[in-house]
Amino acid sequence: MATDAPSTLRVQLVEQPRLQKLKEMFLSKFGTAPEFYVRAPGRVNLIGEHIDYCGYAVLPMAIEQDILIAVKPVKSQVVQLANTDSSYLDFSTNVNNVQINKTKPQWHNYFLCGLKGIQVELAEICTKSERYIGTEGGGMDQSISFLAEEGTLLAKSKGLDWKDMSRLHDVQSGLGVSLADMLTVVEAVLHPEPYSTEEISKCLGISLEELRSQGLSQNTQDVSTFKLYQRAKHVYSEAARVLEFKKICNEAPADAIQLLGELMNQSHISCREMYECSCPELDRLVDICLQFGATGSRLTGAGWGGCTVSMVPTDKLNTFMKNVGKAYYQTNVQRLALENNSLFATKPGSGALVFVEA
Repeated sequence: MATDAPSTLRVQLVEQPRLQKLKEMFLSKFGTAPEFYVRAPGRVNLIGEHIDYCGYAVLPMAIEQDILIAVKPVKSQVVQLANTDSSYLDFSTNVNNVQINKTKPQWHNYFLCGLKGIQVELAEICTKSERYIGTEGGGMDQSISFLAEEGTLLAKSKGLDWKDMSRLHDVQSGLGVSLADMLTVVEAVLHPEPYSTEEISKCLGISLEELRSQGLSQNTQDVSTFKLYQRAKHVYSEAARVLEFKKICNEAPADAIQLLGELMNQSHISCREMYECSCPELDRLVDICLQFGATGSRLTGAGWGGCTVSMVPTDKLNTFMKNVGKAYYQTNVQRLALENNSLFATKPGSGALVFVEA
């Protein structure tokens, strides 16, 4: 059974001609056959934006598009990388001295980041040291990280130990109430007008100097006002939408597609108006997608430029793709050059996979 399973999965998830071509290129490049293969699918966030670091779950989906990697372990300390696309140059480096040039993006940096992450995690397991990611961020004392999570003022107003409330989810857990209740708390405690740093420090009972040195990250030192009400409302309402989205998927009512589309549309409106992470181009693309048949459409991938994801009935897909391409990409020379790689259809795909040939 263990022998048959990898072969079955391989046939289902990776086209045989594609696998054979990869194997042949590996043989030509390295003079030996791969020992195993890795399939890593792309991912799109269907709903749940800017809430994960606030302690809430998001709802992503693996897509059909993927990356396929052929691998053979070697005894040397040098890792060799090659791309099937000849426009990407071969690369090699010593695994004991992995250097990632942040100023010059290269295709192999994606692999190196993963390799570096593995090395760090293994070192943590062996030494039980502090988590690397946690020690690298810096810049904020988590006891009053209100800017990161918008929860400190809510916690203090409700008599909670606000210095331990670094995330909006912490506030909800501390109060033991629902997400709907938290939206009511936001309405009662926070005002829609932007908060000045002076007002925040006064509410927390700390000096402006303490606020700036302990509560402001490096890139917000010069920011004078903060929209705490709007950010908190987005987070709690978006977290509720994620749970509702999941519930609809599980229960599959007759009008599920319509209900899911409405949640996606509400998410985009909140991202645009409450979290302000959209931009005119994304808003325009969402409008076009809805105009030409999408049941739901929203920004994804944090926004501030980037991507949209749209849910489109299969019978409308061809017309949808044609009309969106014409209305958005073909009206702009720069966009037109990107259309083939930027506009594509997909279905839910399978997860990551490591397999060997039978």
